[in-house]
Amino acid sequence: MAYRRTANVVRRLNERHDAIIEAARDAAAEGGMAAVQIVPVAERAGVAAGTVYRYFPAKIDLVGALVEAVAEREIEAVRRAADAAPGPLSALVAAVATFATRALRQRRLAWAMIAEPVDTEVDQFRQNYRKVLTGKIEARIRAAIEGKHLPEQDAGLAAAALVGAMLEGLIGPLAPESASPAKLRDTVQALLLFALRGLGVVDARARGLVVQAKLPADAD
Repeated sequence: MAYRRTANVVRRLNERHDAIIEAARDAAAEGGMAAVQIVPVAERAGVAAGTVYRYFPAKIDLVGALVEAVAEREIEAVRRAADAAPGPLSALVAAVATFATRALRQRRLAWAMIAEPVDTEVDQFRQNYRKVLTGKIEARIRAAIEGKHLPEQDAGLAAAALVGAMLEGLIGPLAPESASPAKLRDTVQALLLFALRGLGVVDARARGLVVQAKLPADAD
């Protein structure tokens, strides 16, 4: 019986932690990093501000946990999509399409998590996210090179350039608006065409890699 009570306590603590993170995520999705404040987040999560402080002694701790949670969710979505693809080049397309689609559907959140101007301490957490994302894309590029689907090239440099293009083209201040589902699809396909041509696939459209790219379901 004592073990069961302990397990229940742990479960409740974990649920409260997750509720706080989700509340912080919702705040960032609406107002960016500036909106991630202890008191408003506590109100969203339905807990007292003191409860938030017990989990996260300072705002930077909350922000760090938020970035890590969002990064884990997005990277996992990219991994699942790529792993489900039939081949190395299709896996790369799936990875890029998944990240791009989810970023466009949650544009304000993506901007906050990756590119919004913030102080150095917060940006250190976000740089880790970018490094992991770039590493995942690099692995897919490298696999496509090894499978002779892409020409020989510096996979690390290509991945960094591709991630930079995605961020600027999708969520940066100069990125076009993508309100409607049709416009979102067009934007993602244009990005895929740009990326594949840059990587050396000159006939991407003719091969159906862009037109047939399946966009993922709504971001969770």
